[in-house]
Amino acid sequence: MTKQNNSDEERIILEDIESRLSSFGKDRWNLIPILQMIQTRHHYLPADAIRMVANYLDIAACEVYGVATFYNQFRFNPPGKHPIQVCLGTACHVSGGDIILENFERKLGIREGETTEDREFSLERVACVGCCALAPVAVVDKIVHGRMAPSKVEGLLLGFQIEKEKQERAKRSDESNL
Repeated sequence: MTKQNNSDEERIILEDIESRLSSFGKDRWNLIPILQMIQTRHHYLPADAIRMVANYLDIAACEVYGVATFYNQFRFNPPGKHPIQVCLGTACHVSGGDIILENFERKLGIREGETTEDREFSLERVACVGCCALAPVAVVDKIVHGRMAPSKVEGLLLGFQIEKEKQERAKRSDESNL
């Protein structure tokens, strides 16, 4: 996705937020419900949305940001098409979950809490996914992958790359048949 597409997408998000703010009173206690509305609709809080909310409620943007960062339900980066969660609960941590997280970070070129520039992948650490017997665990596109190893990280990402290339070839084939 190009930067132009990203800015067009963010502009649409901001227009949506602006149109919905009027359904909330301008009282300070509406801050969390407003942030939850944005998170629910758009899956993250764009920086410009934080400023917009601050202006609407007539409070400092740093105050809005402070509240949003206090609660772990809020994201500040757009989610990737393929969300990846690496469990770092006790069983996964002891079994090398941190190594799995580092492998995803290295292969994707992002840090935990970030999204790849093309918005294909987002990476986050989670406290526990409830599959301790399969530790270490990663959840990719809501599918649990147990007994993760560095080679499995590479294999998972290679699978996505192969699938993307197949789709691109099929699309080119369809276009040439027209």
